[in-house]
Amino acid sequence: MVSRIYLVRHGETEGAEVRRYKGSIDVPLSENGLEQIRRVSAFIRAEVQKRGSARGASELPGSRAAALAAVYCSDLVRAVRSAEIIAEPHGVTPGIVPGLRERSFRLWEGMSFDEIRERYPAEFDAWADNPLRFSPMGGESTQEVRQRVIGAVEGIIEKHLEGSIALVAHGGVNRVIMCHFLGVPLENMFRMEQDYGALNIIELHEGYPVVKLLNGVPCE
Repeated sequence: MVSRIYLVRHGETEGAEVRRYKGSIDVPLSENGLEQIRRVSAFIRAEVQKRGSARGASELPGSRAAALAAVYCSDLVRAVRSAEIIAEPHGVTPGIVPGLRERSFRLWEGMSFDEIRERYPAEFDAWADNPLRFSPMGGESTQEVRQRVIGAVEGIIEKHLEGSIALVAHGGVNRVIMCHFLGVPLENMFRMEQDYGALNIIELHEGYPVVKLLNGVPCE
């Protein structure tokens, strides 16, 4: 059996021109972010229909083989809105999974990178150099994030052993998920980019993961 996961980072958020650790703070999508996710949605819809056609399935809207079986997302509004846009053409309602929410950065949440570097230079450098060994001040450790995120993902996968689903989450969460599928040590998670509106595609062949796309950004 082969299943496919479309792993998406939410679109750009309001105030994204300044790089901040938003973490568990609720921030809405910007107009540009909405457009990014509309492009991702159109790309996924075309891909799912193409795969359905290749299997001989009807491309009529009512054909389940030509639609996502499910869409899941973090409980933060930027992920929920992104998931709604992706889910709408497939006639499904996004399932809210709190385990997919972004890492809690606690004291650093809402602060820009420059502000953190100025106020906590040693702590910030330690975190950037080795995110597995060091954690944001008062926030979740990378291992804690991995435990809840991968637990949530594995629970979702168990429900969908074939067909296509979408997961909509966050930059840090997606890096943890991709490290898991690629077998990459978590120390190297920041070597992997996840842009706003990024699309990753993973196929599971009898549970064996094959990454088909990493940090793809559908064009206009």
